[in-house]
Amino acid sequence: MTHPFLDLPPMDAARFASIEDRVARLLGTAQDVVITQGEALLPLEGAIRGAAGPGTTALNVITGPYGQTFGDWLRDCGATVVDLSVPFHTAVTAEQVREALAAHPEIDFVSLVHAEAATGNTNPVAEIGAVVREHGALFYLDAVASVGAEPVEPDAWGVDLCVIGAQKAMGGPAGVSAISVSERAWARMAANPRAPRRSYLSLLDWKERWIDGGRRALLHAPAQLEMLALEACLERIEAEGLDAVTARHASAAAATRAGVLALGGGLEPYVHRAADAAPVATTLRTPDGVVASELVARVLASDPALPLVAGGGALAKNMVRLNHYGPHATPGSVRACLAALGTALDGRGPEVDVRGAYRAVEEAWA
Repeated sequence: MTHPFLDLPPMDAARFASIEDRVARLLGTAQDVVITQGEALLPLEGAIRGAAGPGTTALNVITGPYGQTFGDWLRDCGATVVDLSVPFHTAVTAEQVREALAAHPEIDFVSLVHAEAATGNTNPVAEIGAVVREHGALFYLDAVASVGAEPVEPDAWGVDLCVIGAQKAMGGPAGVSAISVSERAWARMAANPRAPRRSYLSLLDWKERWIDGGRRALLHAPAQLEMLALEACLERIEAEGLDAVTARHASAAAATRAGVLALGGGLEPYVHRAADAAPVATTLRTPDGVVASELVARVLASDPALPLVAGGGALAKNMVRLNHYGPHATPGSVRACLAALGTALDGRGPEVDVRGAYRAVEEAWA
């Protein structure tokens, strides 16, 4: 028995390198780009373990659960960690980062999540990058949720390690990810005796055996189907235009926020200020007496395809997340989610106005 997915010729190094080049163009970067053969947690952890060690003092910005994870990894590497935490319904400011760096001039590594899809906030990376660059620290950025939903510009922002994944706003596969690496980040890793080597977590292996070798021989057999899916999603973004893709996500976020406010039922945006809200997903706070996980379960029982999830952990009690990214960044998807939430809330508290929500979505969609 044959199958078109199972009987493809092996992907060669030239095809692999061409996909890396497309990722570099997407990010507008002249830095080295490595496509890693796994979900984005692979390069996120690999970059920290490669660049941080016992001599590192890191400023770890926490605006959601991923920031907390990065702090754990940094401590496990032996780094001294200064946590800068802000409430999850807001964003960190460049001034807060500046004050933390001034209080700890020994900081030489800064870790930040651009957009926290789990909490629905986004951070002003361009402004923060200028502060980090002035201080001279290495800048590590998780842009997994933001790429495709809003601008991601590692070179312009002074980002040394920028990790992206395709499974959210890019509308691509989850099984491969990518990282752009600056020359000084490579130098930091090369000087770190504890950086992973001959390991699946090793970025240095890709540098020494792939990039320095002229990208002619792959380290191991690539995840071929995921690589082809990544190539296809990059082609789709190029055809639509990156500016159009990010504009569509911005419209989805604005329309969702306006629609929720018009819907009523006691729902309200979890992130207080629209300027702090991520274009990739909108988080909602449920009214008193309504458990978010139970509300989402009622909604999905009628339509399991809707891009709605309850918050993770303790947030499952009062947070609903509407994932308007990739193929769901459309007016129809936003309307369907709001209508389903309205139906599930109807008669359980404050009045629900689904028609008003529809009008608000139409008016807010740019």
